[in-house]
Amino acid sequence: MAAVILSFPTLQGLRIFTQRIEKVLIANRGEIACRVMRSAKKMGVRSVAVYSDADTHSMHVAMADEAYHIGPAPSQQSYLSMDKVLEVAKKSGSHAVHPGYGFLSENTEFAEACKQEGIIFIGPPSSAIRDMGIKSTSKHIMSAAGVPIIGGYHGEDQSNEKLQAEAVRIGYPVMIKAVRGGGGKGMRIARSDSDFLEQLESARREARKSFNDDVMLIEKFVEDPRHVEVQVFGDMHGNAVYLFERDCSVQRRHQKIIEEAPAPGISPEVRRKLGEAAVRAAKAVNYVGAGTVEFIMDAQHNFYFMEMNTRLQVEHPVSEMITGTDLVEWQLRVAAGERLPLLQEDIMLRGHSFEARIYAEDPNNDFLPGAGPLLHLSTPSPDQHTRIETGVREGDEVSAHYDPMIAKLVVWGEDRSAALKKLRYCLRQYNIVGLNTNIDFLLNLSGHPEFEAGNVSTSFIPQHYADLFPTPKAPSGATICQAALGLILQERNHTLGFTQSSTDPFSPFGSSSGWRNNILFNRNVTLQVGDEVNHVTGEVEMEGGASFLHCTVNGVKSRPKLVILDNTVHLFSTEGSSQVSVPVPKYRAGVGGSGAQGGAVAPMTGTIEKVLVKAGDKVTVGDPLMVMIAMKMEHTIRAPKSGVIKKVLFSEGSQANRHAPLVELVEEEEQAEGSSQ
Repeated sequence: MAAVILSFPTLQGLRIFTQRIEKVLIANRGEIACRVMRSAKKMGVRSVAVYSDADTHSMHVAMADEAYHIGPAPSQQSYLSMDKVLEVAKKSGSHAVHPGYGFLSENTEFAEACKQEGIIFIGPPSSAIRDMGIKSTSKHIMSAAGVPIIGGYHGEDQSNEKLQAEAVRIGYPVMIKAVRGGGGKGMRIARSDSDFLEQLESARREARKSFNDDVMLIEKFVEDPRHVEVQVFGDMHGNAVYLFERDCSVQRRHQKIIEEAPAPGISPEVRRKLGEAAVRAAKAVNYVGAGTVEFIMDAQHNFYFMEMNTRLQVEHPVSEMITGTDLVEWQLRVAAGERLPLLQEDIMLRGHSFEARIYAEDPNNDFLPGAGPLLHLSTPSPDQHTRIETGVREGDEVSAHYDPMIAKLVVWGEDRSAALKKLRYCLRQYNIVGLNTNIDFLLNLSGHPEFEAGNVSTSFIPQHYADLFPTPKAPSGATICQAALGLILQERNHTLGFTQSSTDPFSPFGSSSGWRNNILFNRNVTLQVGDEVNHVTGEVEMEGGASFLHCTVNGVKSRPKLVILDNTVHLFSTEGSSQVSVPVPKYRAGVGGSGAQGGAVAPMTGTIEKVLVKAGDKVTVGDPLMVMIAMKMEHTIRAPKSGVIKKVLFSEGSQANRHAPLVELVEEEEQAEGSSQ
């Protein structure tokens, strides 16, 4: 970036000076840190990374020109520590700080602190962050600017009685939101007066944990709305543009899971009105940099301001794909005082783009987040129309301390149908072994007829639950034959490896299939599955570091990817994925159990936020026992059966490891017997 200092007159008559940005600190981690570094490198700007104990060997640290340790794994002691981040910025001689998204990206105090230290904050003015970050304030500003808003309560009286009375006045269902919220945190839906206080308290707890602020607002909840947002960009010279809209309607836990641009079924007139309303919103707060104005849209395509995110969004790549822009490059240039690279009439919409967020989570268990190592990871090949935004590699760990997103798969096509076809093709090539992911769920979702038709809403998942969560099917006979052949060929490879390294290639110990002399490995086998006899033949070939099983089952050829780990054979093909487990001998099997006298166990490593029961309490199935905070989310642990709490094993504030027993729960009869003895 040019080091020459120039000045330009602005629309307000002020003089804006371009500033030199030759080194930028990325105050973030994971895929967004890597994303910023790529654009910085392209522009000749050096990048500085910060990292916690958990990220010592992470991808963003390896990519950076410099990297500095800033503390323990918990984000409050590392990535959320303003003092530590600013200390590194000064120590490294960084000219600017890019906050990414999350963490400090929408923190008014941090933006101000950067300014006081003479460091460029790559984002909007702190006043815009403050005004848009407090939802009640933003609603008033938007209303004054002529941006449509939805009715609700944004007042100072935060008593339970006042909030509940306002909910009754507005009419159920209502949305309870943290005024400083974002990312689905501190947000709950109350559908009736009877569950309002429970939802309010839950939202407050999560808001305190996430934002250190539990002030709430109440809004009318629009049933089955669409979530449509507009990418906006402003500069210091009074210019502001929109880069069209994104549809982010399909969500789970109020968090986006698949996004697309442009929004399906939107007329050019509505598209223009959305964009112009978003620009009015940006200009109302003198916005500078990348921002997103989020709207709720009803079935008649009426739209209402929801909130403005004063940062780069997770889903920004789909806007880049349809406009041919690099928004991170725009951020760096605008932060240095340059004018927007394009004005509104220069921004053209071309084609269609999808982004699928690939998470370490279990969709079949209410999308429970997961953590653990990526034992196998292979992806589709990136190209001009396929992007893989990630911050992990094979062998890396998905940490329990941070968001469980593994990657964003971004594709582009000439139209929506072409882009959707490419998305599904690439999802089948995204293969992960080692922890649960949502890839199969994304395939079910993107292949649903209603999704293909563009009929989406925020209620899409519950409305089509049966289709999206089909009953698991047993592996087919052909799949079992492929798995058996893969195991045989793996044993053959192990044997060859042993004999090639052995001084006695004829040693019987060279056979991995038992003590048999003159063993012959034949790749033509006959297997009986049930009453069906199958003739199977094939071989394993290595391509691009992956193993592919070239095989024929009863004359039908196939070429699945083969991964064998522990006692499970994983097969990946264009038809989907399958797993076949090999029974473990009893002498090798570990001792199982559901823990603590049949009591509840921790679904993952986390902190016990609230204990709701005590020894002697009677509970029924589904009663809340504890509240855990893990993966930045609040999880309610419920009773797996009816009975009496014999013992509570964790106190509030303590850390519980995954699968740790949380309570001892016995049936009332057992409790009575124990008392009488």
